[in-house]
Amino acid sequence: MPSYDVVERDWNIKVNANECNMNLPPLVAERVMSRLSRVAFNRYPNEEENALAEQIARNFHVECDNICLGNGSSEIVEKLFYVFGGSTERKIVYPEPSFSMYRIYAKAADATGVPVALREDYTLDIEKFIQTVKASNAALAVICNPNNPTGGALTLAEIEYIAQNISCAFLVDEAYIEFYGQTASGLLKKYPHLIIARTFSKAYGLASCRVGYMLASKEITSMVKKAYMPYHMNVLSLVVADICYQMRQEFIPHIQMMISERKRMAEEYKKLNDVTVYPSETNFLLIHYKAAVELNKALMEAGIGVRSFGNAPGLENTLRISMGRREENDSVLKFIKAFVEGRA
Repeated sequence: MPSYDVVERDWNIKVNANECNMNLPPLVAERVMSRLSRVAFNRYPNEEENALAEQIARNFHVECDNICLGNGSSEIVEKLFYVFGGSTERKIVYPEPSFSMYRIYAKAADATGVPVALREDYTLDIEKFIQTVKASNAALAVICNPNNPTGGALTLAEIEYIAQNISCAFLVDEAYIEFYGQTASGLLKKYPHLIIARTFSKAYGLASCRVGYMLASKEITSMVKKAYMPYHMNVLSLVVADICYQMRQEFIPHIQMMISERKRMAEEYKKLNDVTVYPSETNFLLIHYKAAVELNKALMEAGIGVRSFGNAPGLENTLRISMGRREENDSVLKFIKAFVEGRA
């Protein structure tokens, strides 16, 4: 099995992991430190998990039984693959290229992964996706919306169209939804086979804490919870996530800044010769350049970390660039511009 490469180095500029480019807002950080000072380190998690679940449930006007927490949305996706997998006869359908762990989770769950290739422009052929789900008699269908690493997104109408036309469990991975705004959560009551997965790692900048949550029917959440170990969430992460969710309005300026930078940088990269910029509704951009591998090597030598996909199928000669702070984005652009023009 392939492993997920998380090896890092001491970058001068780090824009390779789709992380938030800013730490916690000062008011939130102050509240977090105050709350952590009162944590009972000698006790197992209990009330903290309930408190966060209750808060999320109130926001979405659902019951706590419709909420399942996890160590990032990645753990939630993994458990869903276990729940609906378990045999090679169980098929799990997902687009490709998309989140690279879908293929790995399917294999780990002893299921058969069925990738549906995106079009050349990285858009999804919805009819092809639906037909693949039906033809394979899939147990689970998965859409990452907006999609990582391509950045594109389906409209709410398109998500509903898929939900209307398939009968198996349908996961919409909304890890980047705060940068897009068109969530499918409002469709949950209408389509009981629909599942929403979200994370605190991106918009809320809690990548280090590893907290995510799932919205689904009680039948699905009860099955997923059986796949978890006891006390699988730690109190420190739960406390931080609970406060951040209480104070989520404080993060809106951060989110707006990242969206603004994404739009600005997309226009700047479009000005470069031989560089293709793909539409994005996330906190990153995917670009295509004929010498992307060589460009990535030059960036690494300069201490700039972007995400290179090498010769990965469907992602040849592409680089994914997360949005950093404005000055970081300008520095990355300046280097890439110089390389493309033969000056680096």
